[in-house]
Amino acid sequence: MAKFIVRRILLLLLTMVLVSMAVFLITESSPGNVARNVLGAFVTPEQEASFLAQVGLDKPVYVRYFYWLFGSEWSATRKVGLPLKRVTTQDGFQEWWAVRDDGALVRWKLDGEDLYAIGRLQSVGVDTKYKNNEKWQTDASGKSEFWGVDDANHVVRWEKGTDKEVWTFITGTGWKKSSGGAIEYIPLKKGFIRGDPGVSFRTGRPVSDSIWTRLRNSLFLAGTAFVIVMPLALILGILAGLKEGSFRDRALSIGGMMFSVTPEFATGIFLILIVAVWLGWLPGATVIGEKAPWERLDMVILPVLTLTLIELGYILRITRASMVEVMKSPYIRTAYLKGLPYWRIVFKHALRNALMAPITVIMLHVNWLMGGIVIVEVVFGYPGLGKYLLDSAMFKDINALEAGAMILVSVAVLTQLFADIIYTFLNPRIRYA
Repeated sequence: MAKFIVRRILLLLLTMVLVSMAVFLITESSPGNVARNVLGAFVTPEQEASFLAQVGLDKPVYVRYFYWLFGSEWSATRKVGLPLKRVTTQDGFQEWWAVRDDGALVRWKLDGEDLYAIGRLQSVGVDTKYKNNEKWQTDASGKSEFWGVDDANHVVRWEKGTDKEVWTFITGTGWKKSSGGAIEYIPLKKGFIRGDPGVSFRTGRPVSDSIWTRLRNSLFLAGTAFVIVMPLALILGILAGLKEGSFRDRALSIGGMMFSVTPEFATGIFLILIVAVWLGWLPGATVIGEKAPWERLDMVILPVLTLTLIELGYILRITRASMVEVMKSPYIRTAYLKGLPYWRIVFKHALRNALMAPITVIMLHVNWLMGGIVIVEVVFGYPGLGKYLLDSAMFKDINALEAGAMILVSVAVLTQLFADIIYTFLNPRIRYA
């Protein structure tokens, strides 16, 4: 058993690496222009090139993949020659600094041909500015350059005497042109595997600040629906399968089919019209802002009910079919001939084998509950991961889209491992060498 789990974990890690490559390549090659989505349709070629350089999209694909997955500080530290540190300000913003030998934080700014250092003692928190021209490195051709950390969370390469113009887009203000631009940019981030997939192009905030809140909301929505629907669907499916052809079986099967074939948006709109508009019992939209969903349970009832009705019918029918098949098996008939009590046959001999197929479906539907609730979240305006991914895809917000997709992949592979382990307890004939 232990060897099997270790092999499965190694296989899942390999799967995650291959899927991360596929997700990255598909996202990067999808149609759309990130610069024009962020800056507007009338951006000039110079402004677009400046923006792409500042966000690192001018680099080769393999370099961007490495930075996205493992982070860019590894490469940037070698360029600067000093350790890099990310600090959080009192306002909640994240800033990258180089750390000098004396422990002080330092960043740089180019003004004409003069290089200025901005130093900060962590114990004092007051910035000091001074010339730092001795940092210029001159090569054999006479060209002077310097790698340092700027005030926009980049490690940049300046060349003395170029005084390059750079375009910076400031939300609410527009384009700002300034001199002293860098020749090369490395946007600083720790990488997806360390919880920092980068900055969202759509919101301008770190993806990690938004995506974990959205994931929490989706987990609450999907988890609540899962806890309600799975026991209920299994019980109803077992009751229907024990009396094949009876009125109970027909009623549960037809009802389950009606709920399972109805699209999510139709079920959601139907519930909004009846419960929210006509009866006025519950709100028809989920407007919770920054609050946790459990703080406004009245707004979560309709989305949970929509997911529950859709899943209930499908799991019920799968469980019913599996139970009918098991009850017709030769070993069940043998148990009847031996005179064993009916409910003992059901619980001890039939139930465990009948649950094999539903468990497989349930584990697969965990992925659907996490990734397929986009429609439900959009219908009700629920601020979950599905809606976040849809908005990111429409905007081609690469960092947010890649991070969200990888989280869903992680959920998918972990649930499959969990399902394999459950099989060994449901069926003692299954052994993993």
